[in-house]
Amino acid sequence: DTRTERLIQKAFDQLLEGRTSFVIAHRLSTIRNADMILVLQAGRIIERSKHDELLAKKGFYYDLYMSQFKKQEEVESPPL
Repeated sequence: DTRTERLIQKAFDQLLEGRTSFVIAHRLSTIRNADMILVLQAGRIIERSKHDELLAKKGFYYDLYMSQFKKQEEVESPPL
């Protein structure tokens, strides 16, 4: 759930503060605060930047992020 994810993310951020780390993530919300995000497709880097910059480019990362965000909204706010 969203609350648990936030708690885990906060602990993760504290653990990795000041360290170099590689994180492989399917839930893109877990890498939002990364200094550098590499987007891979078929084993090749196709995009590279910070979260906000990747969203602004509206490329592959943007499409993935919006897809996950829309699914999360549907789960958290089911239709009446």
